[in-house]
Amino acid sequence: MSRFCLKIFVLIISILISPFLYAAKNFKIVTENYPPFNMEENGKIVGISTDVMKELMKREKTEYTLELYPWARAFKMGMEEPNTVVYSTTRTPEREALFKWVGPLVSNDWVFFAKKGSKIKIKSLDDAKKYSVGGYNGDATSEFLLKENFVKGKNIQLATNDKQNALKLEAGRIDLWATGSQIGKWIAKTEKTGSIEPLFTFKKVELYAAFNKNTDDAVIKKLNETLDKMKKDGSVTKIFDRYK
Repeated sequence: MSRFCLKIFVLIISILISPFLYAAKNFKIVTENYPPFNMEENGKIVGISTDVMKELMKREKTEYTLELYPWARAFKMGMEEPNTVVYSTTRTPEREALFKWVGPLVSNDWVFFAKKGSKIKIKSLDDAKKYSVGGYNGDATSEFLLKENFVKGKNIQLATNDKQNALKLEAGRIDLWATGSQIGKWIAKTEKTGSIEPLFTFKKVELYAAFNKNTDDAVIKKLNETLDKMKKDGSVTKIFDRYK
């Protein structure tokens, strides 16, 4: 092969692989305020899922930006913008084809919380329908309940964020709060809204990082492999323990 042909060959190969290298090494990561998994403290984005994502990017030597947005905007960015990642999100059948998935990052069972000493007893979703339930717009938990025939404005009230539900529960404006088991405890503690107790776990849930669907499959595969190694070597458990 002549030197000229070799240069042409190298140029062609570089052009072919450059999109892959870009996708693998540059991500715009977006999230919402969803403690204790992702949240802002002292001007920095932290949380269980955030720390898992940071460690994952570090091990993959991947450059990224990390930004906090309202959930609806972050979700839309993840769907529409190449090289964008949105977390922490639930992997539902409706969302499956919209993204490529890395995870699960953490577990977050969905429960109904009530004020401690409320005397409310719940053993099923049908039992919960007799009460006023608090959820919030765009959240997978609320979307699930609506599909289970909860009626917006009747037995489920949708706020703009989950913190509002903690305040509404304390004020007696709702009877039950439908949210993640870890999230409910964290918000009640940080907002000092009074004692709450979980009454019923209605779904076992895991949270993922959702990558724009144009992300190369090989990149997704490698990220999942690295995440598995983080779980096996105890890194994810150590991150979780920091937020207890």
